[in-house]
Amino acid sequence: MASFLRPNPTSHLEPTRFATSRYLNSRRHCCNIKLKAKKNGLSDSAGSSQSENAVLKVAWYGSELLGIAASFFRPGSSTETSEEITRDGGELECFGRPQVIEAIKEDFERSYFVTGNLTLKAYEDDCEFADPAGSFRGLKRFKRNCTNFGSLLEKSNMNLMKWEDHEDKSIGHWRFSCVMSFPWRPILSATGYTEYYFDANSGRICRHVEHWNVPKMALLKQIFRPSRWFWEKR
Repeated sequence: MASFLRPNPTSHLEPTRFATSRYLNSRRHCCNIKLKAKKNGLSDSAGSSQSENAVLKVAWYGSELLGIAASFFRPGSSTETSEEITRDGGELECFGRPQVIEAIKEDFERSYFVTGNLTLKAYEDDCEFADPAGSFRGLKRFKRNCTNFGSLLEKSNMNLMKWEDHEDKSIGHWRFSCVMSFPWRPILSATGYTEYYFDANSGRICRHVEHWNVPKMALLKQIFRPSRWFWEKR
């Protein structure tokens, strides 16, 4: 009987224990919700990125095909023939990394990205060309794509802003803008940089990797945005 009448020494701790238990359960529940939200967010972000990449690849291959189609209506140029001869005839020349770097800088002055007027002997024939939309191998394909893309432009401007030399590569930072010759005259404008990787044996470029400082979809949307010229003419 005394034991029932004697107060429990831990009875005053029960409310505290109960509150602590509820607090810990609440914290665990919140953490679980945050983790699920984070996982869902990462999943949505990954899905969105994959969709953007798919759209960009379709646009990239579409522009390549459009350029090829446009090339059939463009008169042939003697420049391509002379450049091909220069590439073949320059195989035995002393053309190491210093000469390659100088050639690239000169190619920038000719806006080689949109003219296809580049120093062919500065590149390996099976050089890899990559950008945010995809990658491929082959110097001739790159030159053709550059030339065809240029035929879709009304005017363009490309400047080499900065040059960096590293152990296995060089980096050229550039600024580019153009007006496309579509009826709505879209204006493309972007900055970015290109990594030029050198072959250890020949000193020529074996990888040409472009990076854009604008979101991929933002650049694509510029193509479908009419310029001020279009609205003024209406």
